[in-house]
Amino acid sequence: MLGMVFTELLEMVETVFSPEVADRIIERAAVPHGGVYTAVGSYPHEELIRLVVALSVETGIPTDGLVRAFGTHLFHRFTALYPSVFEGKNDLFALLEGLDSDIHVTVRRIYPNATLPRFHVASREPHRLLLAYESPRRMEVLAEGLIEGAIAHFGGGYRMSWAEGSFDGRPAVIFDVEQQH
Repeated sequence: MLGMVFTELLEMVETVFSPEVADRIIERAAVPHGGVYTAVGSYPHEELIRLVVALSVETGIPTDGLVRAFGTHLFHRFTALYPSVFEGKNDLFALLEGLDSDIHVTVRRIYPNATLPRFHVASREPHRLLLAYESPRRMEVLAEGLIEGAIAHFGGGYRMSWAEGSFDGRPAVIFDVEQQH
């Protein structure tokens, strides 16, 4: 998993909770890298999970809520750090439809060794998009938070849910995003 995901998680923890909480979760998680991550590095996603579990123990907030909140935080950081990636994406559906073909292509150029999830448009109607998410890491709650961040970025007005499903015969999580009238 990209090191910038780790650095952003620890930055969020320091900002939302405190630097002391960040230090305690690193110690509690006993991660192999000792909490020392570089944005351009690559680390096992299990370390991220261990940090989130430690944060949950520290704060009493369920892990899914923390991961979802982190996804929302991460989306806003992406817009600040990589504004050119979002150019020409004038609505939520345009952004989501271009995840693999536009945004992930750019991410791979910046981080050539990145192992990214796959997003496929499973169905598209004028006010509804079904987006299939495939990843061996099973970080759909993080993807949910990222999509929630995107919804907020575009001013709300969308309903989103997800369920286990399949795409082209492969297991996938299907995000159902509908524009509200």
